[in-house]
Amino acid sequence: MTAPWAEWDHVLKIDPDKELYGDETFADACRTGTDAIEIGGTLDVTSEKATRVIEACKEHDVPLYQEPSNPGVVVEDDALDGYLIPTVFNAGEPFWITGAHKEWVRIADHLDWDRTHTEAYIVLNPEASAAQLTGADCDLSPDEVGAYARVAEKMFGQDIVYVEYSGTLGDRETVKAAHDALDDSTLFYGGGIHDYDDAYGMGRVADTVVVGDLLHDEGADAVRETVEGVKDAHAEVADA
Repeated sequence: MTAPWAEWDHVLKIDPDKELYGDETFADACRTGTDAIEIGGTLDVTSEKATRVIEACKEHDVPLYQEPSNPGVVVEDDALDGYLIPTVFNAGEPFWITGAHKEWVRIADHLDWDRTHTEAYIVLNPEASAAQLTGADCDLSPDEVGAYARVAEKMFGQDIVYVEYSGTLGDRETVKAAHDALDDSTLFYGGGIHDYDDAYGMGRVADTVVVGDLLHDEGADAVRETVEGVKDAHAEVADA
């Protein structure tokens, strides 16, 4: 059976620690046309903050996933379609490759394996909180990023490979190298998507474009433009 993310063009990531833009609501976020909503952030996220977002979004017809930054923020809620768990392949600290995951399994009373999936992160912006927290080696060539992507798919069986430039727009050739290295896995791209053109450009070289800060900084209308950008890019690629 095809995994749901294989059909996603666009994901909206909501950071529970950040406020929404102006007087917008989570209903506005759910109506942007995004294919799925991912709830997660790197710093200062708590289970209480995540629960607030889940409660606000669960009445809307958009797939809802939590991306917990550590075991302590996991929310058990049937409203979630699942959990997307980062494992940072280029982390300098083993804790962010398997250590945090071991702790979750150790302390959990029950873990719903059918709804639990991993994302093979390759973190590439050294200034980003995710890179600093995990000690990621961000000084990688496109060939090295492609090799990480292939290792993730072929050796570790990862269905999702996530190239993350958090906070800045990434290098398209590097993202393309990851995409070209994959046969079946879905390539997510996240970082620095601010408008239609950014989304269109990355949509040409990634399967799924993830937009996050834009929702909090500029609002739902700006996110809606990025949905249009990546869908237009994928339509052109399909027609080529």
